[in-house]
Amino acid sequence: MSPPARVIPTWTEPAVAAASAVIGGPLGRHAVVGRSRFWTPLRVVLLGSILVLAMGWLGKAPCLQQTPDGNGGLALDWQNGRQYVAMCYTDIVTLYGDHRLAQGGLPYRENWTDPQPDGGSAAVNPHYMDYPVFTGFFLWEMARVAVRYEAVSATSSWLPTGLPEVLFFDVTAVFLAIAWLCVVWAVRRLRPVRPWDAALVALSPLVLVHVFTGLDALAVAASTVALYAFSRGRSTVAGILLGLGVAAKLYVVVLLVPLILLGLRRGGSPHRELLPAAVLTWLIINTPVIVFFTPGWQEFFRVGIGSGAEPDSLYYVVSYFTGWLGFDGTLAPGAVPWRLNLVVLGLLLAAAVGLFVLVRIAPQPPRLASLCFLAVAAVLVVNKAWSPQFSLWLVPLAVLALPRWRLLFAWMTADALVWVPRMFFYLGTDNKGLPADYFLAFVLVRDALIVLIMVEVVRSILRPADDPVRRLGADDPEWPEEPAAEEPAPEKSGEAAPEDSSARTEPATKSPAE
Repeated sequence: MSPPARVIPTWTEPAVAAASAVIGGPLGRHAVVGRSRFWTPLRVVLLGSILVLAMGWLGKAPCLQQTPDGNGGLALDWQNGRQYVAMCYTDIVTLYGDHRLAQGGLPYRENWTDPQPDGGSAAVNPHYMDYPVFTGFFLWEMARVAVRYEAVSATSSWLPTGLPEVLFFDVTAVFLAIAWLCVVWAVRRLRPVRPWDAALVALSPLVLVHVFTGLDALAVAASTVALYAFSRGRSTVAGILLGLGVAAKLYVVVLLVPLILLGLRRGGSPHRELLPAAVLTWLIINTPVIVFFTPGWQEFFRVGIGSGAEPDSLYYVVSYFTGWLGFDGTLAPGAVPWRLNLVVLGLLLAAAVGLFVLVRIAPQPPRLASLCFLAVAAVLVVNKAWSPQFSLWLVPLAVLALPRWRLLFAWMTADALVWVPRMFFYLGTDNKGLPADYFLAFVLVRDALIVLIMVEVVRSILRPADDPVRRLGADDPEWPEEPAAEEPAPEKSGEAAPEDSSARTEPATKSPAE
């Protein structure tokens, strides 16, 4: 008997079955599914994603309010820690002023210095755009669009207007929303038999809270659509998208490791076109900046190498609760934590070796999505920084690797809730905020859930029979099929070749849900 034509979550997922009681219970055994001309699963999940994205924008709206600045003008109302109390903080608003985007200078060429506390003119290192090149120029272009819109709205009585920072945020949010819709679309296309898994990506609490906190949706969209293109045998397109993703967010380069390891295990060649395309795309985007604005291009790496363990990292958690001074002890201002950097690098190399061993000992070649999730999750767990929006990197990969709704929603909810104590931790206890204990306790819960999901993914690799995707009969939906070798034509004879009864297939039996 053939596998079901479509997996029904209210039959297979206990959490979804329980939630369906609100609308009358699970789908009936004799219900007709797949006959709607308009409300297809893709359109339903895209609509749900649009609603979540709209609520995500509303969640940031309190940080877009304005107040008189005392000089007859208006300014953002971030007084008294409003961005923390309302839990609406977003990097996008601060980038407009902090990176001097309003001045229109070319990123990586223009630099600035922070004012000295004493008002003096002591020599300080200049600051440049500290984002990867694609993201930096994306921010620059969004600022140009906001400036043009402001100029047009100033001469028009019917166009709404606002502060430059607000216009910049709104324009940027439109493109981030489109990017996340691309993520939902790609996940749906990668799972034709499990179309409703895309709802986990569309309705994720992490998307609700963090899709407009930073710019990570751009890289997530590029990498997820790249996986879809690769699964369809379009390796060059996938390589271009991955190169674009690396130019937007450096973590995307980690996805090349599973591709290489799995290619070695399978002995195929689909990834051989992907790697040159990815490298060439990255070079085309970065080379002009490297050659002409070298100090500006290096800023991203300089800031990353020079930063210490951030509050979201396990290093900070251990240091806070034990009093440990860290691998580098007490550092002078501006000193580089070289020992911590070496420890992180060593752990990343150990994770790569672990993936290699896992690929070699697995009874079947692991699924690409499973390895990609493990690689990115390992980077986040051992890294010295885990900004809250970084968790978006894992959302599509976790859904593709381990589509178990109850476990994934538990992690996404807990991860999203880290935002609450984080905001009140940054508010400070002097302003009626929370001490770090609550925030770091939530961080530990989040990390524990991520490790649990990683364990379950490893288990599904070592025991393919427990893999919820492979149970449906698919080997690896993310890996393109190798072209089958043509069989030699039967020799001509006066009699017809006998029919091979073993090649005869019975018509597929349709499930009640089809």
